Amino acid sequence: MSDKIKILESFFKKEGGIIRFSDILNAGFHPDTLIAMEKSSKIKKLAYGLYYLVGYMPQEHPDLIVASLQAPRGIICLISALSFHNATTEIPMKVDMAIERGTRIYRTEYPPIKFYRFSEKTWNAGVEKHNIEGKIIKIYCLPKTIADCFKFRNKIGIDVAREALKIAVREKGEKPTEIIKYAKLCRVASIMKPILETII
Repeated sequence: MSDKIKILESFFKKEGGIIRFSDILNAGFHPDTLIAMEKSSKIKKLAYGLYYLVGYMPQEHPDLIVASLQAPRGIICLISALSFHNATTEIPMKVDMAIERGTRIYRTEYPPIKFYRFSEKTWNAGVEKHNIEGKIIKIYCLPKTIADCFKFRNKIGIDVAREALKIAVREKGEKPTEIIKYAKLCRVASIMKPILETII
């Protein structure tokens, strides 16, 4: 194994085993080294512009990590965010991701991603950054996620939103005042308040 391949392999390990092609180039590696590693089956192409070191795929929330690397301005939302916060019994079939209105849809191959367009104000609100196996993933906090679920209730189902609200208050200890703050921002307070009152 050449020294260049060894150094690039170490770089993959340092970065958690999965890296964007652009980050490899920015780190000073030549594309030929990447090609040599791919030919020797040390790395594999996961999606457009995204490679992983064989045996080093993330174990925790891999779909969220891969989706976030492909859509760096996207924010995990709706059912995917509820699942991350353990506030739903739904199993996400796609990664739900919020992008700002006017932003182009990212070209992705894997995993399947459903993009939702948010206004600047709602897109910027309630964002948390989580370090998952060395990768920083942006996900909406639970109160904001619930408000978003009520806003997009016609797309994801009102029952999903109701269940999440109940779990958030009764099991997660989320404060109703915090939930209503985001409900007002998303203009769904009039819908959520009566439901919240039956839960409290």
